[in-house]
Amino acid sequence: MYKRIVEVVVPRMVRCNHGLVFVVEDHQTSLPDLVDKGGDGVVERPGRFGCVRLHPFQPIHVEDVERGQVRERFIRFARDVNLPVRRGQTRLPAHGIALGCVRDSLPGCHSRPDLRIPLELVEIKDLLKDIEFKVFAGPANDPSCRVTALKVPGGVEISRKQIDDYTKFVSIYGAKGLAWIKVNALEEGIDGLQSPIIKFLGDEVTLAIMDRLEAANGDIVFFGADKFSIVSEALGALRCKVGEDLSLYTCDWAPLWVIEFPMFETTDSGALTPLHHPFTAPSCSVEELKNDPANALSRAYDMVLNGVELGGGSIRIHDQDMQAVVFEVLGIEPAEQREKFGFLLDALKFGAPPHGGVAFGLDRLIMLMVGADSIRDVIAFPKTQSAACLLTDAPGDVDSEQLRELNIRLRKKDG
Repeated sequence: MYKRIVEVVVPRMVRCNHGLVFVVEDHQTSLPDLVDKGGDGVVERPGRFGCVRLHPFQPIHVEDVERGQVRERFIRFARDVNLPVRRGQTRLPAHGIALGCVRDSLPGCHSRPDLRIPLELVEIKDLLKDIEFKVFAGPANDPSCRVTALKVPGGVEISRKQIDDYTKFVSIYGAKGLAWIKVNALEEGIDGLQSPIIKFLGDEVTLAIMDRLEAANGDIVFFGADKFSIVSEALGALRCKVGEDLSLYTCDWAPLWVIEFPMFETTDSGALTPLHHPFTAPSCSVEELKNDPANALSRAYDMVLNGVELGGGSIRIHDQDMQAVVFEVLGIEPAEQREKFGFLLDALKFGAPPHGGVAFGLDRLIMLMVGADSIRDVIAFPKTQSAACLLTDAPGDVDSEQLRELNIRLRKKDG
């Protein structure tokens, strides 16, 4: 019964009401149950397709326990039963709710992955650092950039017109282009590959990429090379688009909790800005945040279903010292802190309890349940693109007396 737990995903500070829960195939079992089994027969196929799952009907409680306690308990158990441990996860089966980490990015894509699609973004940055083709070599040697490949089995039938359409599609997300290679006859070596970029990559690098991707005849490979966020969003969206166009879905529903978002992101000017907001609690200590804010993780979480973000939330900062460090990292001086957030700092000083929450968009859930493409299709009276309401004819005219009461004066356009 207990088989095919292949890899352990180590969450931070997450518990459910029966302790830490594993789901093995369609069976659920708690940590003590597996320990009692002694791990016999647990590891069947170490490597790509294993995961730890939280059962969808087990309520999850994020408790104020000693930092790292849950994570260390996972690691000790994994060692006892000889399970490989790593951060994040890759492809997941359909049943249960997956638990994934943003920075390891699930199948390597953006933060809202559709786990029904068995396609992965594969890092190839190291293979392209020494080539002369700057389109790839530049991002490959830039720590803030990413170079990835998306292999689509059977995609060799995709026409040039469809590739052009996909190129326009990824440009929505900031991508400057979409390179590709078709695998016609891999046994013929470089002559069996078709692409205008092969001459820039070189035979050795091109074949090394094919080897890493485990490419086969009939595949097409798409490439992304740019800033990390652009590649993740563009190729992540392309992954979903191709999966839909080629009907690659492996199941009907694929729910996912996404955790461990970065605390900050870097702006074009090099400054740090909150990925969510400056009141999200970091998952590290005050000293760790001071010493390495760029790599700090947050206690934020999103619920994703079929690639759609249904809701999200976070544990909030309840410690005055931690909040002060976050403001310091963001370059907010003490005087400005007091002016803008004095009420919050006072609340923290007087002793705010640990707190957090989550908000769900039920309209998005209903949209998925009925198979609609937009939440406008499931809202009784949706606004138009001009923000007008067809039910109430809002916005309406406001007379001058109402404007005077609000001390608002209209300015007429010149000409």
